[in-house]
Amino acid sequence: MFYEVIYKEVDKNKEYEKVIERVLTKCFEEEKLQNSKLYITVTLTTKENIKEINKEYRNIDRATDVLSFPMFEKDELEEKIKNRDFEHVDVLGDLVISIEKVKEQAEEYGHSFERELSYMLVHGFYHLMGYDHIEEEDRKKMRPKEEKILNDLKILRD
Repeated sequence: MFYEVIYKEVDKNKEYEKVIERVLTKCFEEEKLQNSKLYITVTLTTKENIKEINKEYRNIDRATDVLSFPMFEKDELEEKIKNRDFEHVDVLGDLVISIEKVKEQAEEYGHSFERELSYMLVHGFYHLMGYDHIEEEDRKKMRPKEEKILNDLKILRD
């Protein structure tokens, strides 16, 4: 297993886990990491909890939808992948997702909960891979990767 789901103040849910497995499997396949020993933790939590984490680690005092905590710098990870340096289990990073924010945003954007959760997972995964979207140049690299995963899985906007 290349990921672990942790529930923090959120009830366990098999449907969430099915989405997580499907999406992360596709992400790992797309980046040719399925035979690596890279590992992700996905923590599903509340708005209040993610707000506390956001404040503690980013000094931003508000709830957000997803937080990504990569364990490698982009160039360090690229070198590891290029050299197929997967002798030991390495944590690719941690994702923290607010289930409440996912529900709110799905409603706000007019698409399914599955679509919104899937997007949070893909978005977070690519942050763990070292991609960003603050600068337009970076966004042009990250967004197509996200859309390809969702399109390949046929998880489309409603």
